Amino acid sequence: MTRDDLFNTNATIVATLTAACAKHCPEAMICIISNPVNSTIPITSEVFKKHGVYNPNKIFGVTTLDVVRANTFVAELKGLDPARVNVPVIGGHAGKTIIPLISQCTPKVDFPQDQLTTLTGRIQEAGTEVVKAKAGAGSATLSMAYAGARFVFSLVDAINGKEGVVECSFVKSQETDCTYFSTPLLLGKKGIEKNLGIGKISPFEEKMIAEAIPELKASIKKGEDFVKNMK
Repeated sequence: MTRDDLFNTNATIVATLTAACAKHCPEAMICIISNPVNSTIPITSEVFKKHGVYNPNKIFGVTTLDVVRANTFVAELKGLDPARVNVPVIGGHAGKTIIPLISQCTPKVDFPQDQLTTLTGRIQEAGTEVVKAKAGAGSATLSMAYAGARFVFSLVDAINGKEGVVECSFVKSQETDCTYFSTPLLLGKKGIEKNLGIGKISPFEEKMIAEAIPELKASIKKGEDFVKNMK
């Protein structure tokens, strides 16, 4: 099952729940982890717009699992502690829209191009790897829970005044031609304090962004159109 296979079910669930949030807690931070995130964040935004309470600084698509996977896979290959590895993952949260910026990894790491291509593909298709490992009986559960908890704990820390809290998230953006895009964000008491942008990247990563844009635009439009056509 792909993320798009979940659209028909999850689109309605997300629209219903976010409508309740817009009505009863319009100032809340909204963190959406329901797939396909590339569409459910536009759905959430359009619902909040309909209710006249839209604040793009408080609506987050939780893509942290991609970061966790990238950190883990890089650490395994380099014999590092994954807790001390940080790979920004930008773009979206499905297949080729997941763009790990290995060139920005801390600590700095280098891979031959063939190994880098394989590593990138594994990060992008890690969800499918889990489904296959479970013989189709399920998908990522504990890792998804961990990733969701990590993002929320970071956001709560920032709300409570901790400085320098940075997480990647799929949000309203002007970084590319896409109206939504995941990049590292500096979090603060009111949500997004600053979008840290894409930064300096390699030609390989530039190519991945260019290839991801059409799919991202289509997924975003699908979410927006869903709300427009709601009765």
